[in-house]
Amino acid sequence: MNRILVAGAALAALWGGAVLFIPATWIGIDEGIVGKVAERAGRPAWEPFINTDQGDLLLFVFLAAGVAGGFVMGYYFRELFGAPDKTEREAKR
Repeated sequence: MNRILVAGAALAALWGGAVLFIPATWIGIDEGIVGKVAERAGRPAWEPFINTDQGDLLLFVFLAAGVAGGFVMGYYFRELFGAPDKTEREAKR
């Protein structure tokens, strides 16, 4: 058990060190490709109608989608996976 904890702590320290000391030089596709092509065509970038880069709006949108998807999945669970047979229910008792 101690070996697992030590190995986990070592991996966490290595990952944390890598994240802190490696510079983030990668840019997104929007900036690197789409933005350049749009500027060449004479259509510069503009602000989106709903800016999800501010605060936790994007996190909330994914949370709401997950809740809605989970509700639908739970509501139609038996139709998706079928109801258990009587023999399966009796065997569990």
